Amino acid sequence: MAGKKARTHKAWSGRMAEATHPLVEAFTTSYPVDCRLFPYDIAGSVAHCRMLAKQRIIPLRDASRIVSGLGKIRREMERGAFKPKPSDEDVHMAIERRLIELVGPVGGKLHTARSRNDQVALDLRLYARDAIAALRRQIGELRRALGRLGRKHVTVIMPGFTHLQPAQPVLFAHHLLAYVEMLERDDGRLADCAVRTNVLPLGSGALAGTTFPIDRAYVARELGFAALSENSLDAVSDRDFAVELLSALALLGMHLSRFADELVLWSTQQFGFIELPDAFATGSSMMPQKKNPDVAELIRGKTGRLYGNLINLLTVLKGLPLAYNRDLQEDKPPLFDSVDTVRAALDLLIAMVPRLQIRAARMRAAAGAGYTLATELADYLASKGVPFRDAHGVVGAIVQAAIAQGRRLEDFSLAELRAFSPAFQRDVHRWLSDEAAVKRRKAIGGTAPLNVERRLKALGV
Repeated sequence: MAGKKARTHKAWSGRMAEATHPLVEAFTTSYPVDCRLFPYDIAGSVAHCRMLAKQRIIPLRDASRIVSGLGKIRREMERGAFKPKPSDEDVHMAIERRLIELVGPVGGKLHTARSRNDQVALDLRLYARDAIAALRRQIGELRRALGRLGRKHVTVIMPGFTHLQPAQPVLFAHHLLAYVEMLERDDGRLADCAVRTNVLPLGSGALAGTTFPIDRAYVARELGFAALSENSLDAVSDRDFAVELLSALALLGMHLSRFADELVLWSTQQFGFIELPDAFATGSSMMPQKKNPDVAELIRGKTGRLYGNLINLLTVLKGLPLAYNRDLQEDKPPLFDSVDTVRAALDLLIAMVPRLQIRAARMRAAAGAGYTLATELADYLASKGVPFRDAHGVVGAIVQAAIAQGRRLEDFSLAELRAFSPAFQRDVHRWLSDEAAVKRRKAIGGTAPLNVERRLKALGV
């Protein structure tokens, strides 16, 4: 039977009497995907090795050789000189195989008191922790970019919309700050996710823990973890943190998609509120006049991938018994893809937002169209003691007359207005301007300049 043993050494080959079929090797390898975890695998292995020496589980001289070998592997990978082999099932076994090549059999001692199950759980948490930190930095940059754009055009008035119909005038900066609020919630969700991600699973072994006198708290300090997992079965099979991150990214992607959609709308000739920078648009291969908002459209379109990645991992996890199952190998593609997709979208928006050309005159003209001051008239009547529901009906009749006569609400004289309601007084026309409409909305959260100014100052712009 010895001649039928595996063609290449595998960590578990002692149990098998037959070589792994090439199709199985090709189907089960995860190295092309999880190779990006190499810096985290090296960092985790160094911390684990130092702990083993500290606890006298392996000799200090062996640990020194192992740590030195891991350093050489890290440098090989950083300069692109590391060469995986077809037999490398994953990044963890590739590193271990190379370590033994460099330092000899002593490299096999690194895996003492450790399983690939808790090893991969560690690596993925380290990756997710770094990804969350990077995403939060980008969110902060985009929030400030939106705030600076609002500060630059702080007096610009635009129409606010409901049902995509002109509704009431608002400050353009107030509109931008709505996305700042969304991004703040996204940042909060990522911060919450980071807390549950920052838990050390290493030391759980394959599923039941280890018999060796390890010091998990030492490893946690070495790697910057705030807590230790309390149940080994849960620790090796838990991917809640990855689901949370995918969920947060799906929500963040939805917010970016909404903003991208408005960039698409605003850049149309029909709206004409903005001009996209040429560097962030494309042309048509057939129609020379076209300037297409492809970047914004792709940000909007890629949101579907983020939703799909979330459902992907939830579906993988939903029927798994405890503890580790090979299905969990499928946790990384959706997570990596969502992180990459969102980070790329954030980078694009951070670069594009400051270069947007704002057509203030076009926004202002649109703000005054569509009878957006109708609510001002209703509020005016309510301030004079008319029940708002009655005031609403009165103003509706005035709007009908204005449409029929092709006039603006501001054009109606006091006498004409009083024909609809005697509650109208001489001060009514002071309510009928976009500036007045905006300034009166002083309640916290409203579009009044003082509120916008307060929020911009809070952003530091």
